[in-house]
Amino acid sequence: MNGLKRIADGVSGKRGRWITLVLWIVIVGLANAFLPSSSDHKDDAAANLESSAPSVQADALNEHNGIPAIIAWHRSTGLSDEDITQIQALSKKLADEPLPYQTELPPLHEMPLPALKAMLSEDGTTMLQTVVFDKNASSDDLKISLEQLEGDANTLFTTKPFDTSLEDEGLVGRITGPAGIGVDATSLFKGADVSLLIATTLLVLIILLLIYRSPILALIPLVAVGFAYGLTGPILGWMADEGWISYDSQGLSIMTVLLFGAGTDYCLFLIARFRSVLTMESDKKKALLKALSDSGGAITMSGLTVVMSLLALLLAQYGAIHRFAVPFSLSILIMMIASVTLVPALLAILGRASFFPFVPRTPEMQAARAAQKNKPLPAAKTKSSFGMRLGDAIVKRPKTIAITTLIVLGITAAFATQIKFTYDTLSTFPEDMPSREGFTLIGDHFSEGSLAKVQVLVQADGKELPFDQKFGKLVNISDVSEPVQNTRDANIVSYNVELAMNPYSIEALDMIPTIRAAAEQTLEEAGISDASDKVWIAGATAEQYDTRQVTGDDAYRIIPVIIGMIALLLLVYLRSFVAMLYLMGTVLLSYFSALGIGWLVLHYFFGADAIQGLIPLYAFVFLVALGEDYNIFMVSSIWKKSKSMPLNQAITEGVAQTGGVITSAGLILAGTFAVLATLPIQVLVQFGTVTAIGVLLDTFIVRSFLVPALTVWIGKRVFWPSKQGRIGEVTEKN
Repeated sequence: MNGLKRIADGVSGKRGRWITLVLWIVIVGLANAFLPSSSDHKDDAAANLESSAPSVQADALNEHNGIPAIIAWHRSTGLSDEDITQIQALSKKLADEPLPYQTELPPLHEMPLPALKAMLSEDGTTMLQTVVFDKNASSDDLKISLEQLEGDANTLFTTKPFDTSLEDEGLVGRITGPAGIGVDATSLFKGADVSLLIATTLLVLIILLLIYRSPILALIPLVAVGFAYGLTGPILGWMADEGWISYDSQGLSIMTVLLFGAGTDYCLFLIARFRSVLTMESDKKKALLKALSDSGGAITMSGLTVVMSLLALLLAQYGAIHRFAVPFSLSILIMMIASVTLVPALLAILGRASFFPFVPRTPEMQAARAAQKNKPLPAAKTKSSFGMRLGDAIVKRPKTIAITTLIVLGITAAFATQIKFTYDTLSTFPEDMPSREGFTLIGDHFSEGSLAKVQVLVQADGKELPFDQKFGKLVNISDVSEPVQNTRDANIVSYNVELAMNPYSIEALDMIPTIRAAAEQTLEEAGISDASDKVWIAGATAEQYDTRQVTGDDAYRIIPVIIGMIALLLLVYLRSFVAMLYLMGTVLLSYFSALGIGWLVLHYFFGADAIQGLIPLYAFVFLVALGEDYNIFMVSSIWKKSKSMPLNQAITEGVAQTGGVITSAGLILAGTFAVLATLPIQVLVQFGTVTAIGVLLDTFIVRSFLVPALTVWIGKRVFWPSKQGRIGEVTEKN
């Protein structure tokens, strides 16, 4: 606390406030002038699975491990000879003038017309054409190639098939397969951070104006967040340029929301306390010193809680999760520093004018102002505030309120057990995305499994074994190719196994261990030892299976670490084992309740049959850390007041003092996460929805009712093992 007082005294002085502002301007300006931009170094092609993952090892052995683009050609009335001739012309064009990164091309232009007609779907409406690209090509590289492919088609075809709607009777072309899906996935995130920045800024500004009705006050948090955002970006770009970290578009998008939501909260914690003190203290510097002294510890503790929780993501082995750690934690750390330096400096410069036109004044100042204007002094408010009435109600009926809220949260949390998960990449796309439309065409007219076949590689020690027969007898297998000998290792043969289902579905993922078991059993029956080390499975389905396994292990590793770190920080800050236990318990219950309600909303209102498998871990990290923020801010107020008054009175006043600002902060934070639900990316829609619901639960149920009710119910034992409870006993006796 002495450190915070020195900081407050330094940034609120006549010279210190201006020096602080100038320092921030210079630092952010220099960072943007001399450090690279974060958007220039984001890596959307970064690997998510480590080299030790089975599918990655299999991919390294697979000779035909390029990235295929599958073009689905379709005419609802049936493909004509002219259509097929045009497709052959495109094939010849690609053979004579290969696209960038093109490695393989089936020679459709060399095949006779009858042979091509035999490749059509049974109804004669659809035909597939494949172009394979270098496996090291990035999504940006592939996008250039696919755009060139579409351009070539537009010059060769009588119509523009890639612009033709599926509802039209003309020739339709749609690019899908791993290449098309990868390009579409990247394009969804392109510019998302910019649109999110604009939408989030406007949302926060509108909410602040509606709540505080002060244009200057509404701008102060946005200015602080803007400085923090302006410094975070260049630092991330510099770290990525040095090769220390990597991040992607998705991480930058969520970072924007986190920075604005949590950053505004930290600013409001200080601003609300400053406004309250200004009604009792005429000297704005003294008021600011007291406000920062009262709220600075909670802001610092809250920020550290979030930073430490986010850094725990470094333990993740799955790349997309691991890459979140540094951008998220760095942005919160910088925002926390801005909240206790830049924001006080701005408040010191503007003083009471920050709250114009509703300027807070002491009773003496109000009287002098009324006398100067020859107006009567405004009547003092005799009616207690809503916060005081809520606090009184909680103190009178703590058990009823606590039990009721626990039952409500428990019932909604039970719905979390009904959640169905998916790792289907395509399900996150809008239905009108080209790759999803192409996949639909394949599924409707061919087999969905043909979109991404499972490649099984086995080392049979030179023996000819009936793997194709073994695989063909398995349920949900529609086709098995002839064996192909590996040119790198003559003992390895590979099979393309086509599933009779969506290759990205949960059912398809569950087929991977079944296929592996069948291959290993065949080797064992042939007397080949170490069968488990001689089977490799590659392809999109195997990769998604490994994703499920790795992210599941990450959750079991990260969640206990986050719980332990937050519990330790609470224990150090509050010095109460009892308080730490029930505060952690309420946040965890709130998290599961958010999952339950989130599932009901997503399933019944958004029409989602399943949610992305990463959502529970993403939501846990944010909800547990951010939810504890509000508990820390309110409980720290109660703790301080309990040193000079009975505990029940401290709870009543603590709820009243922090209720308004936490409600405002919760609405803003929930609103910023809800902005994610406006994007055409289902994983962000689902994450934003669940997190926004969780924040609202923490704001209006856990913080408003459950935590203060439990505190009253537990009584002075809430301070154990610290001696603070004894102070309350002495106060009550006096």
